[in-house]
Amino acid sequence: MTTLFQRTVQAWRDIGGLDTAEEIAQQPRLWRALAAQLLKEHDRIAAFLGDRLHNPALRVILTGAGSSAYLGEIVADDINAAWPCQVRAVPTTSLLTHPGLYLDAAAPTLLVSFGRSGSSPESTAAVQLVRERVADARFLNITCNAEGALARDNAEDSATLNLLMPAASCDRGFAMTSSFTCMLLAALGVFDPEFQPECLNKLAALADEALLAWSGPVAELASQSVSRVVYLGSGPLEALAKEAALKILELTGGKVLAMANSALGFRHGPKAAVTNETLVVLFRSTDPLSRRYEHDLLAELQRDQVAGRCLTVGAGADIGVDAPAWPDAWLAPLWLLMAQQYALHQSALLNLRPDNPFAGGIVNRVVQGVTIYRHDDF
Repeated sequence: MTTLFQRTVQAWRDIGGLDTAEEIAQQPRLWRALAAQLLKEHDRIAAFLGDRLHNPALRVILTGAGSSAYLGEIVADDINAAWPCQVRAVPTTSLLTHPGLYLDAAAPTLLVSFGRSGSSPESTAAVQLVRERVADARFLNITCNAEGALARDNAEDSATLNLLMPAASCDRGFAMTSSFTCMLLAALGVFDPEFQPECLNKLAALADEALLAWSGPVAELASQSVSRVVYLGSGPLEALAKEAALKILELTGGKVLAMANSALGFRHGPKAAVTNETLVVLFRSTDPLSRRYEHDLLAELQRDQVAGRCLTVGAGADIGVDAPAWPDAWLAPLWLLMAQQYALHQSALLNLRPDNPFAGGIVNRVVQGVTIYRHDDF
C-alpha cells in the first residue's frame, strides 16, 4: 500500500491532508520540470530583460504577500550581489500602504510579482500602482496559475513577461508548498547570470534523498506536542525561518505559536519566548563565518536547558543530507522540506484537516476582505 510520510494515502485522505502531503512530496519532480521549462524559456526571458540589469539606476522590486513576500526576501540579496542594479524585496502589503518610500516616478523599475493564485487583491493592485506612478516600468510575473489575474490581465502587454510555473505547483491545499519552492527557484534561475538548469536537477536528486531519509525522523519529532516552535536562520535563511514559522501557524490553525529570527538576533529579546514546551530549529548556513555564530548560539541553548528540544537542519546537521556548499538561497527549498512535513504532522496531531485547517473561513487560501485605496486620493 502506498505511503506518504509514514501514513497511507488513504489515511491522509481520511483526515483531509492528502493534497498537502502529495504537494510536499511532488516537489523534486516539479523542480526537474522547472529546469526544463527555464531552458525552453531562456531566449524569451533574455529578450525581455535585455541589458537592463546592468543599469545601476534600475530598481528591481521583488514583491508578494505572506509566503510570496518571504521568498522574495530569500533571493533578494543574492540577486542584488549579481548585478549593478538595485534589488530589494518589498511586500505588496508595504508597497500599497507606503508607495512613496519605494517608488520613484523617474527611476526605471522592474516589478517582479510572485503569486500562487495570481489573484490576490494586493498583487493586482501593486502592478496597477507601479504602472500609474512609474514612467518606465516593466513587469515580470512569476506565478503558478495561468488563469490568475497576474497572468491574464496583461498577457498582451509588451512591458510584461508572464513566467508560469509547472501546473501542479498551484497547490490545492491551503498552505503554499510546491508553489513556494518553484517560484523561489525560478527567481534564482532567471536572475543568476551563470545559471545552468542542471543545478535544479541536482537539487531535485538531493530532495528525493531527503524526503526518503527524513520521513521517519520528522514524523517521530512531530508526534510530540509542543506549544511553540522557533525557527532560526542567518542571512537568506532568516527569511526561510519566517516561511517555516508561517507553515506551522497555518497548518495548526494558530494552535501552535511560531516565531522566526536570526541566530545573532535571537538573544536580543526573542529568546525570552523559549519554554520547556518549545522546539527550536536552526537552519544551518553553508557560510563558515555564519556557522561559527550559529555554533555559539546552539551551545548557549544547550547550556541553558530551557527549550524542550533544539535541533539543526542543513548540511551536516541533525536533519540533513550531504549537500554541496551552494549559496544558502539555493539550498533553502531543500531545508524547507523538513518544516513542511513537520507542520503537516503537527496539523494531524491536533486533529485538524491539513488541506483546510480554517474550515470556518477565518483565514482563506486567497486573501479576502481587502479594500484597495487609490494612492492619488491622499
